[in-house]
Amino acid sequence: MIDEKIILGVDPGTNVMGYGLLKITNNKPSLIAMGVLELRKADDHYLRLRRIFERIISLIGEFLPDELAIESPFFGKNVQSMLKLGRAQGVAMAAALSRDIPIYEYAPLKIKMSITGNGRASKEQVAAMLQKILKIPDKNMPGMLDATDGLAAALCHFYQNNGLKEDKKYTNWKSFVSKNENRIRK
Repeated sequence: MIDEKIILGVDPGTNVMGYGLLKITNNKPSLIAMGVLELRKADDHYLRLRRIFERIISLIGEFLPDELAIESPFFGKNVQSMLKLGRAQGVAMAAALSRDIPIYEYAPLKIKMSITGNGRASKEQVAAMLQKILKIPDKNMPGMLDATDGLAAALCHFYQNNGLKEDKKYTNWKSFVSKNENRIRK
């Protein structure tokens, strides 16, 4: 039996929204797609929110993800910017909720830490590690790092949940051994 699931990762933004999709097959991640939604051309903030909602719904319809991993807003000094970012995140979450897709939030520091081992890594470092981990050819790397940020959210979610093995909850060593007999050397 092949265990398989798809994770949609989103880096919300009101100027540029990044997204990435991972396919997990037998506990191994591979890239399906990544990209950005450019929102700068729309002057109306509410129109931007509508476009975010529509794009997430479109991605869900096309790729049928099982879960949504989204970067949570971080603390910022500009209250108006934080409010707009929170709205963008909320609209993306509402789109997933409208299709009964579970949502998982990760702080930027957590995402960077899970991909690079450094919570203060630059966007370029995150992109380089994703390229290495997922074996993405140079020609397939996006011009905008918001796309790799969305992909990083998806991969972070995969790492945080140890892949597909949801029944791997252990209460003691006996429980661990009984669920991992193939890993025990006698």
